Formats: sequence, C-alpha cells, structure tokens
Amino acid sequence: MEDIRFTRRTALLIVCDILATFLAFYCASVLTGLVGEVFATHEIYFILGVPVVVNLLMFAVFKMYNNLWEYASVDDAIRIVIVVGLSTLISAVLLWILGEWIPIRVYFVAMFLMIFFVGGTRMVFRIVRSKKRKFSPEHSGDKRPRTLVVGAGETGSLAIDRMVSKDPQMPGFPVAVVDDNEAKRNLRIHGVRVVGSSDDIQDIVDRLGIEQIVVAIPSATLEERKRIYGICTKTTCQLRTLPNVRELRVDEINDVQLREVDVADLLGREEVVLNTRMVSGYLAGKTVLVTGGGGSIGSELCRQVCAVAPKRVIIFDMYENDAYMLRNELLSKYDDIECEVEIGSVCDVDRLRDVFVKYQPAAVFHAAAHKHVPLMEMCPREAIQNNVFGTLNTVRLAHEFKVNRFIFISTDKAVNPTSVMGATKRMGEMIIQHYAQASETVYTAVRFGNVLGSNGSVIPLFKRQISAGGPITVTHPDIERFFMTIPEASRLVIQAGGMAKGGEIFILDMGDPVKIVDLAKSLIQLSGLEVDKDIKIVYTGLREGEKMYEELLMNEENTIPTKMKGIMISTGKEVGYSEVDRKLNELKEAMAGDDETALHVLEHVVPTYTITHNS
Repeated sequence: MEDIRFTRRTALLIVCDILATFLAFYCASVLTGLVGEVFATHEIYFILGVPVVVNLLMFAVFKMYNNLWEYASVDDAIRIVIVVGLSTLISAVLLWILGEWIPIRVYFVAMFLMIFFVGGTRMVFRIVRSKKRKFSPEHSGDKRPRTLVVGAGETGSLAIDRMVSKDPQMPGFPVAVVDDNEAKRNLRIHGVRVVGSSDDIQDIVDRLGIEQIVVAIPSATLEERKRIYGICTKTTCQLRTLPNVRELRVDEINDVQLREVDVADLLGREEVVLNTRMVSGYLAGKTVLVTGGGGSIGSELCRQVCAVAPKRVIIFDMYENDAYMLRNELLSKYDDIECEVEIGSVCDVDRLRDVFVKYQPAAVFHAAAHKHVPLMEMCPREAIQNNVFGTLNTVRLAHEFKVNRFIFISTDKAVNPTSVMGATKRMGEMIIQHYAQASETVYTAVRFGNVLGSNGSVIPLFKRQISAGGPITVTHPDIERFFMTIPEASRLVIQAGGMAKGGEIFILDMGDPVKIVDLAKSLIQLSGLEVDKDIKIVYTGLREGEKMYEELLMNEENTIPTKMKGIMISTGKEVGYSEVDRKLNELKEAMAGDDETALHVLEHVVPTYTITHNS
C-alpha cells in the first residue's frame, strides 16, 4: 500500500471521516425510526467503532487520502461510491460475525449519507483551495497572456481550473476552448466556453486576441496531434502543452507545469517504449560500462539503465565535467545503485584495461565516438583512430574479460557512407560482426538516425541562431534526415541488447524523413516569429562528406521484423569475416602516413564508402 502523506490536510480528512461515520449512522437511525432501538445500548460506540475502522482502512487502501481533491473528477466521485459501498458491506458482515445486530435498512440509508458526507467534505477542500488561490494577494495585478485551450477533456479542465485560480505554474488567462467533439460545443468548463473545433483556431486567435495556445490533448492520436500542431504553428501565439494527468502520480499533479512545445512534438513520432522485462535479465543487478557515458546518448543510456536496477554503472569518458554532473544526478535519484566515473579514452588500451580489471562489467554500451561529419573530414586519421581502433580496443577487452553483452552504437551514416565518420562507423559494424563469430560475448550493433538535441546536432545550432536574430543556415533546401529523440534512441540501444543473439545490426523504423528546412521553419514559428520576416533562412551548400538523403539500408540489405514493433534486423550479405583482420592491418599501416593516404585506404577497406567533395 502506498504511504499516506500525513499532512494537516490528511489529518483533517481523517477526523471528518470519523465524524461522518457516526453522523451517518445516527441520521440513518433517525430517518428509519430506529434511533431508540439502535442507540439504546451502552455498547453503541464499540459497535460504530467497527464501521469507523473499516472506513479508514478502506479509504487508505484505495488511496483516498493521497488524492488531490481540488482536482477531483467524475471518476473520483465514482470511486467514493464504490469504496463507501464496500466498507459498509464489510462492516455489516463483521458486526454480524461479532453478534451485534443493526437493521439492514439502517446500513442502507447510512451508506447513502456517508457518500454525501464524504463527497461533501472533499468538495469543500476544492472550493476553499480555489478561492484561496483566486484571492491570494501574491497573484494580484499579474498580466497573464490571453489563452486558448485545445481540448475539453480532463487535462484541459485541469489547465483551465488552475489558470482561473491564478496558479503561477499554469500561467494564462483562459479565454476560450476548442474541441473536435461536437457534443461539447457551447458548453462551459470552469466558466470558459467551448467555442469551436481545432479547424477554427486561426479565426479564434484573430477574433479574440489570443496570445497563448495550450494544447491539452495527450490522448489524441499521432495524426491528430500532428494536424493540430500544424494549425497552431501558423499563428504567432506562444505554443505550450502539458502531460496527460492520468499518467501522473497523485502527488505529481499539483506540480504539473506548462512547457513549450518542441520539435519532437511536431515530428509526431510514436516513441519506442522500453520493455523492462526483456532487458532486466541482462542488466538488473549487473555492472554496466558505458563508454562515452558523459555524451548526449551515453548519458541518457546511463539514465535508462539505472531505471532497470543494475548493481553498478560505470561512466567512462574523456571529459570530466559532464561525467561528474551526470554522476551527481544519478546518485540523487538512485541511492541504491553504485555510480562510478572513470576518465580516459578508448584509444588508450592500457587505461581501458584498468577499468575492465577493476569492475569486470557484464554489459558494455559503446557510445564513445567522434561523430561531427565536417570536422572528421578535416581530421580523418583522428576519426579512424577513435571510431575504428577505439572500438577495436573495447571489443577485444570485452572478449578477453568475457563480457556477457556488447552493444555498439552505429548510425544511418554508415549506410553507403560518403563521409569519414560514416565509413569509420561502418568499419565498426564489421568489427562487431567479426568478433560475434568467434566469441562467447554477444556482440550487436544498433543503427539509427539523427538525435534531436544531441551535442553538435542542428537543433541547438538553429536555436542559437534564432536567439541571435538570424539568419538560420541550411545547407540545401531539399536536404532530408531521419530524426528521433535522445530517450528513444537510448531505449532502442538497450532493447537491442536484450534481443540480441550475436552479430545483428538492429534498425529502427524511422518513419518518414524530415526536411531540414521544414525543421528550421517550425523552430522559428515555435519561437513566435515569422519565417523570412523576423528570421531569414540562408542556404550555404552541402558540406564535405554530407549526403542529400540519409539511408537506413545498403543496396544489398533487407530487413526482417522482430517481436518489438518498429525494430528490425538487417539481413544484408555476410561480411567477409576472414578479411576483417587484413582490413584493420591496412588501416593501421595507413595511420603512419598522411590524411590523403588514410582516406584512400579507408575507401578500399569499406567497399561501400565513396569519397565526396561537396564544396
């Protein structure tokens, strides 16, 4: 049973429920004409003590002291009816067993009175809190944006109620509501009228002087959300949203805040949900090493892994600041999990060996890599050293120390690569598949597209350019990319580790590619600005090694589905495993030469790689 938070409010509710029980049975006795018969005995307080104890226990079991009644709904009212009915029935049975007799009609009337009293006291809490907020002097004189709420459901009702109450965490003056359910048209929610459907948003914004739109439709389908966000971004209003209140714990509802709609909302992808049962077998209670653990993907991997209750998480990274901050974050949330930071590079095999000796990891997530495409074009030998030989060092040590599972993070840029970064990642895939044939360690690779908000991605760059007043720079008007969120990418990696048998390349169904220029326009609109009027978009031309379109499969590859929706396995022709050592030796020798030599050797050992010069 969830712990009850014993506050003054909880204590007052308990006292009210005790008094309500006595009052309900007394009034029921009066109304049925049996007051003298029921209350004639001096044992009446013992007899009524049984319903009191039963009521309090049942209310606790059904978490009626944890609920925030100031946001009570119809479902909460139904719950009161069910709980009071059950507790009355249990009380009657217990008193019958104890040999104490109260007429059935008294129980029946008392039950209805209890429902009235219990519901009434909780309604008083709602009214008092609402009035207290409304007339609180600390919120007087505030200038709140005129707000249109999209969605007349439970989440929309919560948002409007808290705006009307001048809740500082829900800023806005609710002017109108829209909902696509025609049955709700012209109804009022906390005094705010439902004036139309989502198709009327633009007209309502212009007519009523709306400054802020709050999208409160978390249960809507993917297509509905994409359509509504598309309509909203055509206005100049600030666009905000909030989570589904049904997905929150009771103690979280009071802290729900509006947040700005971001690009991930506009992309409208159904994210991969982590199957904890599948992954807990190789992570729960184990030591997990994450190379590049302080980076965008690596840090989120650490967060997601901690949620599956490992024994220990090792953050291995070259940069101490990010790793240190992540360790503090994880320790504050998971005090039962050991979290260690080890500073070093995967290119330093001796340092890496020290970590394997010290911790003996059961699973390794290899996220350490140089990933910036233009920079790696300028520094190809550094890309080869880190992405190929750093991967090789980690893979060999995983084999030597009999690591159970090794998950390599690859990229869609490894498919028919035109960049050094993509080619080195493709070579990493070959290493994984090579070792998967000769080792007891389960090696696998995960290939996915661009990650929204990761270090070096276009989103932070575009936001900085917007903050500076523009322009936003896009390489080409037709350039497209696949996108996913950082948590989604991390869940895919962890999920793949649980599904792997050895040697697979897992691929996420990335949906449709997104034009970078459309992404830029969406960010401008989300900032409340107009494209070309407030912020201009400038095209700079494709950079060295940059593709116009990304791919998830090479020409000779197909996919087969897995048990997890949206996750597939590449079925390309087998890599020439006996040739991998030879390829690595050629690359090693090339590293002693210049960049041009290294590039041509890389092109030779990765047959699908084509050197490109876009500028």
